Amino acid sequence: MYLFSGDNDKMSDSQHRNFMQRAIDLARQGEGRTAPNPPVGAVIVNAGVVVGEGFHPQAGEPHAEIFALRQAGTKARGAEIYVTLEPCSHHGKTPPCADALIAAGIKSVYVGTTDPNPLVAGRGIEKLEQAGIEVQIGILGPECKRLIAPFSHHILTGNPFAIYKAALTLDGNTATSTGDSQWVSGEESRLVVHQLRNRVEAIMVGINTVLSDDPLLNTRLPEGDGRDPLRVVVDSQLRIPVDCRMLKQTSTAKTLVATVSTDQDKISDLQTAGAEVVIFPAIDGRVSLSALWQELGQRNVQRLLLEGGAGLAGAALSAGLIDRLMLFVSPKILGGSSPFGLFPGVGCTDMAEAIKLVDMTYTPIGEDLLIIGDFPPCLPD
Repeated sequence: MYLFSGDNDKMSDSQHRNFMQRAIDLARQGEGRTAPNPPVGAVIVNAGVVVGEGFHPQAGEPHAEIFALRQAGTKARGAEIYVTLEPCSHHGKTPPCADALIAAGIKSVYVGTTDPNPLVAGRGIEKLEQAGIEVQIGILGPECKRLIAPFSHHILTGNPFAIYKAALTLDGNTATSTGDSQWVSGEESRLVVHQLRNRVEAIMVGINTVLSDDPLLNTRLPEGDGRDPLRVVVDSQLRIPVDCRMLKQTSTAKTLVATVSTDQDKISDLQTAGAEVVIFPAIDGRVSLSALWQELGQRNVQRLLLEGGAGLAGAALSAGLIDRLMLFVSPKILGGSSPFGLFPGVGCTDMAEAIKLVDMTYTPIGEDLLIIGDFPPCLPD
């Protein structure tokens, strides 16, 4: 809990930011669990003291504001609330949070960012202001927008927010000339990847990754409480073995095989093995990734983690379907002329055509360096 002296009206900008940062930290506890809703955190402060906190744990459960109000009780009257996203004003699976804040006697509302849904944006704020509640918008606004970037992208495009994760050496290789890639990155980086898997709705690889690595595509955390995401295999010609490890493991998550093949015998065998097979339109004999993205979006997949090889990554990049890049750069040099780069194909012929990532972060992870950047446009205004 945070404790500051004085009343809320006299708090400094840094104190306001601290409370909103706490709300962001709370919201992150719901990442990967809230779809089709966004992750949201809320902190209620009365006379400089945090009296209530909450976050939205999953769709169908109360929103962050309600959990915070329950914890605050009567101390919510005359208090301020810091909430990462504009309180809702409409009836969904739960009643409007704006109405609950009004009924509780909240004095002021600090909003990180407005709701990106064009059908909703501003209505919650308008309802609060009509009730005489002071509303301020934009404390840690960029951070709050980044928090809900997958939700915003899903709302505005219908597609999942795709994160391409890769590990590469200092000289830009993802594997040796023989294809050996275990392990490019260190143990600490691999733990970060499993933490990320725990916070996405789906993970995707191409068939070549399945044939070469036979991956489990599950979540393995030391504490053992991770959740497996939906596994998606892009396999145009249904080459996936029915006895591959991902189909034989014990997991609550499903495996979806995306194909253009109509081989009913193989489809039946895969279904018997526990896989779901979906036939998609073909582009040059391969699965239309745009159609696959749309299908995943309809299944309320907000966050899609791409862990496939260069073929899938290059196709997704060409189709403009990658939204965020996560690179684990290892302090290793392979030398020579390995064919395993990050993206295949001809690429740009002029430097002026290069894609410039935005909102970059650089974080040491053990001996590796994690570089994260977004493909513009990625964060809707």
